[in-house]
Amino acid sequence: MSFLTVQRLSKAYKKQEVIQDLSFTVDRLETLVVFGPSGAGKTVLLRLIAGMIRPDRGNIIVDGRDITDLNPEHRHLGMAFQNFALYPHMTAYENIASPLRSRRIAQSEVDQRVHEVAKLLRIDHVVSHLPKALSNGQKQRTALARSLIAKPNLILLDDPLRNVDAKVRYEMRLELPQLLRARETTVVYVTQDYKEAMALGDRIAVLVDGRIEQIATPREIYERPANSRIARLFGDPPINLLPVSTVPGSQGAQIRVASTDVALPGGAGARDGCVLGLRPEDVAVGFEAQPGAMPVEIDAVTPLNDREVMLLRARDGTEIFASAPQGHMAGSGQRGRREAWATLDLSHSHFFDTAGGARL
Repeated sequence: MSFLTVQRLSKAYKKQEVIQDLSFTVDRLETLVVFGPSGAGKTVLLRLIAGMIRPDRGNIIVDGRDITDLNPEHRHLGMAFQNFALYPHMTAYENIASPLRSRRIAQSEVDQRVHEVAKLLRIDHVVSHLPKALSNGQKQRTALARSLIAKPNLILLDDPLRNVDAKVRYEMRLELPQLLRARETTVVYVTQDYKEAMALGDRIAVLVDGRIEQIATPREIYERPANSRIARLFGDPPINLLPVSTVPGSQGAQIRVASTDVALPGGAGARDGCVLGLRPEDVAVGFEAQPGAMPVEIDAVTPLNDREVMLLRARDGTEIFASAPQGHMAGSGQRGRREAWATLDLSHSHFFDTAGGARL
């Protein structure tokens, strides 16, 4: 059942429409990650749901109740910001307790709830400290604790891991889903980090220029992107987008990629003049010619965590990324340019329209 429903929401500043006729739903206890590049309208969307700004058009419905015209304090939502937004003159304890203070909750219950959520987030040993004495990771956990303390029905998280170091960010990607499930709350989470979106979202809404271009599970987004722009946003190194043409009169379906004819698997949706999308992990590199392999030159080899990335250059100058676990590709660990052969696994290929980028 839908818990949050956003209906045809729009918001403009001067003549620029930042949110454009947006509609989507979030199920009860679901985590929806709103992902998109900087300036896509993600934070404006959260502020509209929170009631910090009012929409020009549209409705926001939570648990069957239209909250579009309610003030923030009457929406029973929690929110954590990317810049923490802690009160500098208050201890971590008082920052966490502030939503309860405004509701005149008894001190005994305040104390119980603060220590409960602080222990859950592993900051119970620093609740007496002022924000200036906390690390960024502790500040981030304090802000999260404050958003959770009142047990809201809906939590809005505005890129809360953006200003913490890589170690804390990695830890929180593992911890947050368990934490949010334990609190039994519905979540709208904003980020511009695709790895975070993939790790935390039950579904991902890709927001570009104030419009949602695709809503799907992380796997569906990665394996069946709705267009070439979404395909580019997910992946590191990025997907290869290569112009192709069909080869007339060939035996079996074939396409020409970077001046090389490659056999097309059955069911592939290529057409003349479209764009082939191929993930770097679907490009194999070797030093012996194979049927359908493309002659290339290895321009560079770069380690990336537990993988290696190769920048290849075809004979017509086309650049292609290849990626594999370290030690699993020919030329692995070597430096300097070398001649090689690239085999494209088109069983995992994507084909996009050249003009608009839509998936074919």
